[in-house]
Amino acid sequence: MKNEDIVTLNEDLSHSSLYSEDLKPVPPEERTWSMWSLAALWVGMAVCIPTYLLASYMIGDGMTWLESLIIIGVANLIITIPMVLNGHAGVKYGIPFPVLGRSSFGITGIHIPSIVRAIVACGWFGIQTWIGGLAIYAIFNAVTGGTAVEGISFGKFVGFGIFWLFNMYFIWKGTESIKFLEQYSAPILIIMGLILIGWGANEGGGFKNVLNQSHYLAAPSIGVESGQNIIHINPAMDSDGNPKATEYRLFNNDQAEDWLKLDNITIALNGSTENRKIQLRKLTSNGFVESPEVSLSVQEISTSNTGSKLWSYILWLTIMVGFWATMSLSIADITRYSATQKEQVLGQFIGLPSTMMLYSFVGIFVSCAAVIIFDDVLIGNNAPWDPVTLLAKFQNPVVVIISQIFMIIATLSTNIAANVIAPANAFSNLNPKKISFKMGGLITGIIGIIICPWYLMNDISNILIFISGLLGPVLGIMLSDYYIIRKMKIPLDELYKEEGQFKYTNGFNISAVIALALGVFVAIIGYFVPSLDALYKLSWFSGFAVSFVVYYLLMKSKK
Repeated sequence: MKNEDIVTLNEDLSHSSLYSEDLKPVPPEERTWSMWSLAALWVGMAVCIPTYLLASYMIGDGMTWLESLIIIGVANLIITIPMVLNGHAGVKYGIPFPVLGRSSFGITGIHIPSIVRAIVACGWFGIQTWIGGLAIYAIFNAVTGGTAVEGISFGKFVGFGIFWLFNMYFIWKGTESIKFLEQYSAPILIIMGLILIGWGANEGGGFKNVLNQSHYLAAPSIGVESGQNIIHINPAMDSDGNPKATEYRLFNNDQAEDWLKLDNITIALNGSTENRKIQLRKLTSNGFVESPEVSLSVQEISTSNTGSKLWSYILWLTIMVGFWATMSLSIADITRYSATQKEQVLGQFIGLPSTMMLYSFVGIFVSCAAVIIFDDVLIGNNAPWDPVTLLAKFQNPVVVIISQIFMIIATLSTNIAANVIAPANAFSNLNPKKISFKMGGLITGIIGIIICPWYLMNDISNILIFISGLLGPVLGIMLSDYYIIRKMKIPLDELYKEEGQFKYTNGFNISAVIALALGVFVAIIGYFVPSLDALYKLSWFSGFAVSFVVYYLLMKSKK
């Protein structure tokens, strides 16, 4: 039966330089991605180390575990709405993001946002590939009994190369192999999360007892009252609710003083906090374990609690929305393989918010459990917030190997879906006749190597997050064009014509360029002008709103 909601080409445009087998509309008979395929895709993408860390960062910023989880849930419900809206055109016309964007930006202008989107993905591809390579390196050491080497090593590069080849295999096999990877990895990843929660509850003295630890992780491990020389110690607690640390010592100009019994979590300090540190320790069956030394001069806290959390909620909400900002642009790359609108809507709403909440909760729960379980975690500062640090605490080779295999599956499924499909299509769109999807994927992989993620992981992450936050204006323009200007009706054939409707002015829609420039300007002006900092902190929302409205006004004025 013919699906009336799906539009197909009326002309043979295979001769056009804008047409290729990879960028052409996907015909109805090739739409093999079901609702569960899309849900599995989101499970595969959302289960990654950054998701695991999200709520932990929020708890460290003073929020409760429940507040963190609610913000993550709300943010992902919010971002799923533009995912679904932008995915509508993918289903209706069967076209990827770079082709859809020709409607609003022009056949040449679309290269601006699509290549920026691609470069961001290439950066993340390199980082995720390095992380996957480290998991392979850890398995090698567990099997051979070797010891991990700090910093860069030949073994880590070998692991990186092997994992890079894993990624290239799925790229070369095409989208059906990607669907296969996501569908079969999704249940494995969900089971892994449930196992981690079960382990934490069993070893940590029960579900409720573990979550109570989040209170200690949210507060500063060590605090000094503003204007007072009074130290507040916030030690990790055992399963009975008692401080794990039994002794403390102070340092003065790096000179250690005697260990003293920790009878009270409030200590009066003689003299200034300058050049002073504190350290905790606990006696175990294997001897004393000590916490890291904590400087007192940078731990000042205020006893006042009059400030509202509302602004902090809003900031974190923006950060969470920006987490998938790039995918909201290129979601048509995926939904073009879906047969119906119902399946793409349900698949995304089932897969994205629920998985983000589940794995953020896994991160919260396991970090809290680790505070109770591991003897060497005496303060929240040295809790194993990330799974790599957590796994390092296990000595059993079997546990290490199995957990690292899970890490490889999670990283591979995230990398392929989130960081390869979009740039492969974007690079293919630069020259459809000469650059195929496979070649675009290979270019992505090569750029992922060129950025040297082993050197730039920390620095480039901040840059990529900054750029991602500025892509809200692109989505604003695309949704304004599709829903307000064109009422969801695009002349499909025109998207593939060099001299067609979407050539605009030398390939550029000037209205889109102006709207994009103004949206980005509003989004970043607060970075340079402190009084407008709110616009920068809310860059995704502010940029989106400005570009959406400006594009609409400029396009309407042409009619």
